This record gives sequence, structure tokens and C-alpha cells, in this order.
Amino acid sequence: MTYAKAGVDRELRAKAKTALQTLKQTYRFSAYGEIIKLPYGNIFPIGDRYLDLVIEGVGTKVLLAQLANKYDTIGIDGVAVAANDVIRSGARPLAIADNIHAEVSDPALVKEWMKGIVKGATEAECIVAGGEIGDVAEIIEGLAEGKGFDMVFACVGELEKEKIIFGNTIKPKDVVIGFRSSGVHTNGITLARKALFKQWGGKYEPDGIPEGLNRELVFEVLEPTKIYAKPLLKAAEEHQIKAAVHITGDAYLKFNRLMNFSKRIGFTFNNFQPQAIFRLIQKTGNITDEEMLKTFNMGWGFAIIVDRKELDEVLDCLEQCGTEAEQIGVVTDVGKTVVIYEGRKIVLA
Repeated sequence: MTYAKAGVDRELRAKAKTALQTLKQTYRFSAYGEIIKLPYGNIFPIGDRYLDLVIEGVGTKVLLAQLANKYDTIGIDGVAVAANDVIRSGARPLAIADNIHAEVSDPALVKEWMKGIVKGATEAECIVAGGEIGDVAEIIEGLAEGKGFDMVFACVGELEKEKIIFGNTIKPKDVVIGFRSSGVHTNGITLARKALFKQWGGKYEPDGIPEGLNRELVFEVLEPTKIYAKPLLKAAEEHQIKAAVHITGDAYLKFNRLMNFSKRIGFTFNNFQPQAIFRLIQKTGNITDEEMLKTFNMGWGFAIIVDRKELDEVLDCLEQCGTEAEQIGVVTDVGKTVVIYEGRKIVLA
């Protein structure tokens, strides 16, 4: 199986994104000065500060919430995908807003969604400034009647210019530190669903417990995304963070973008500790190592790049924050991303 065959064609998506260049026409309306382009988005000035605004969705993970009939954690994922994107620039999350399209505004269902949103916002230490729930039954249809929905979250963060993580000072021999993930998070879910669950042509019933897992499969994949705001901001306060990467869609391909900001660099990754769920997805779906590394976080949900001299101090800082983190790679001068996985050398392109 591949992500494209499962329904998500990354090459087609990349071509489609070229149309986004037309949005630069709007930059002239920036009221307070020049927009700054960063590796994974843009920030814009307001007064003496900058704002980072992102919008993200939970994707087809909502189908797993329906399958499990469990709705009190999916809101955590929504906050996480947006807040984890905002902190890549060094910004502190200020506020979240959500847009939920529902088959029906069931009061009991809405109450469960809000539990997760509150828990996620509390972890990210930001307010929920507002949101909207629209009843669009003709567009949304759930696995269980009346329980179809889609979730999109926006997050805005602020930072001072001297705290911006530009990604333009990376040099060979710098080190990559990975923050442990809680599992699949929200990326590659389409491929995981179709490999694993009979509902979508896979092998297992949702309440099955395959070898290597210690709970029902659907709850393993539904495990909410970790929120990395507190450890990242603490590390950035005490140390120079050269780049920050939210390991989501395209997984380790995301590091290639940094080569456009820091010239004559590359990456080698040699420390992977994928949770059992990833091995199950790969074995059941007969998925190649390369496809797994282009699709899933493989155990590390976020990463930062620092000078080698600061490695031990940064790891100590993260440990004090209660975050499990390790060196997972090194910056090279080879101009490409190389992965050493299961004794094989794989070039990701």
C-alpha cells in the first residue's frame, strides 16, 4: 500500500500548492510592515510584535472517533495540530478558534467535543476565543447516523522579532532533537485506516487487540496528539533554537524545506523508535520503509535543531519539562535528507 493508493497523492498535492503563490498579491495590504517568510509559513507585524496565524484540520481521524463512539479527545487533536504549527516560528499561542461542520448539532456530542478542546487549550495555555458549529447534513455524513462531523482549528500566536526562529543559521554538525510522539497523531490516518480496519478494507475489527498492543486497536490509533508548546517555548527561552519542525504531513520530507533557508546543508537521521502501532500498520499494509518515513512521524512528533555544544543542556531543559526527547539526527553538507533505518540507507525525495 501507498498513501497515494489510499487516496492522498502527495505529488498531486505539491503541484496544487503552486497556486498558493498568487496569495502574495495580498501582502501589500500588511498594515504595519513587511511580512516575514519562514520555512513553514509567514508571520506578519502588528505594532512592535509579530503574529503567526495558522489553520489546520483533524482530517479523517474524526472517522475513528465515530468508529469508537468516543468524542472527548478529538478536540485535543484539533488544538494540537494548530498550536504545534504556531510554535515553529517561536510564537506563543494566544488563542484558538474552531469551525465544526456537523451532520446534526447534537447537544451531547457538542459537549464531548468541548471537553477535548478545553483540555487541549489548557495544555497549550491559550484561550478559545470563539468558534462556529454549522449543520450541513447534505455535506457531512457519519458512520453512525447523526454523528458526522469535520473539525478545523485556527491558532494565532505572538512573538518579538528577536525571538523569531528563522531557520537560516543551520550549519553542518548541528544536531536534531526529536520530541517523543504519542503515536500516529493526525497524519497518515487515511493510510492507517485502510491498512488496519475492516470498516475500510483492512484486517482488524476496531475492538481487536493485535499482537504488540495492550488495548483495542481503535483506541490506539485514536490516542490524541501531543502538544509541544510548553517544552518548545521553555527551550527557546533558554537556548538558541535554529529551526523547529512539526513532523506531520510528509513526515521527514519536511526537513527538505530548511535547505532553502540555510544553504549547503542536509540531514541524516539514525534514531527511530516507532511505537508498536507503526510496525503493525507497515506489516499489515505491506508498506515500504520509505513510504512509512514519508507519511508517519515514526515516534517523533516534533523536532528542533540546535548547535552541538548545546545538546546536553537542551535535553536537560526538555527533561525538566517532562518531555521525552533524544538526538535523532545530525545536520550534514550533502544537500539531501538521508535516513538510516533498519540497517538501510534511504534518501527521501
